[in-house]
Amino acid sequence: MKTLTLNNGVEMPALGLGVFQTPPEETIAAVTAALELGYRHIDTAAAYGNEREVGQALRDSGVPRDEVFVETKIWISDYGYDETLHGFDKSAAKLGLDHIDLLILHQALPSDFDKTIDAYRALEKLLGDGRVRAIGVSNFLTDHLSTLLDATDVVPAVNQLEIHPYFQQRAVLDFDTAHGILNQAWSPIGGITFYPGYGDHHTSVLEDPAVTQIADVHGKSPAQVLLRWGIQQGRSVIPKSTKRHRIAENIDVFDFDLTAAELSALDALETGRRGGPEPEAITLAAHGRAIPEA
Repeated sequence: MKTLTLNNGVEMPALGLGVFQTPPEETIAAVTAALELGYRHIDTAAAYGNEREVGQALRDSGVPRDEVFVETKIWISDYGYDETLHGFDKSAAKLGLDHIDLLILHQALPSDFDKTIDAYRALEKLLGDGRVRAIGVSNFLTDHLSTLLDATDVVPAVNQLEIHPYFQQRAVLDFDTAHGILNQAWSPIGGITFYPGYGDHHTSVLEDPAVTQIADVHGKSPAQVLLRWGIQQGRSVIPKSTKRHRIAENIDVFDFDLTAAELSALDALETGRRGGPEPEAITLAAHGRAIPEA
């Protein structure tokens, strides 16, 4: 497994299993399969409602704790300094862990960015206390990042973003890279382009002729081509699946390389159309929901 070095020296596996929209009753089986197949990076979130099941699968797997990189996220309802510290306690308890490898803020909260700043300062406290190994953000745009960097001390290690060939967010990627922030792709195979309720204006990037033609050349699946595109460009990728054969397929991406021409062909698929929610539209009134206690 290829690893990436975060800006504080922590090593993170480049590819992980995401569990967004994975029902709790399916999460244990998905994480168990991933660990059996060689995954050592699991990405979850308080808002996903499946941290407890992720933790159960980790404990049952027999894989030593220090071999698995666990990432989770604080939801906007728990923003604020004390609230975020308690959000960590809830996540750690559900996961059954005494420390978390990467803890990130799930969204910016543009309508109350002071709460976002206070939440990030709580992450800095947790980092300083050794309760997390690295901290970061998710779905932050360049203006959010600029304000955050001016108001806090620790540069985020990661910015997790919707990134696939149809929506590449190059301005954010370039800003992150310039500031030593690792880009991490959620929906790296473009799943958001065909989730019900999101991206209905898109066809699936997996079915795009440019992708399927490259897949045919390499004897790989379209999903494997898209994951390789992200990895070769230096990103972390966290594909989601609950099917064992797909989980196995998604990790089998380290035995081939895309050519410069193939990378360019995928880059050229940019549509500029976001599949997921607009980060500027995230508000407590519309998106806030209580995260249960452990």
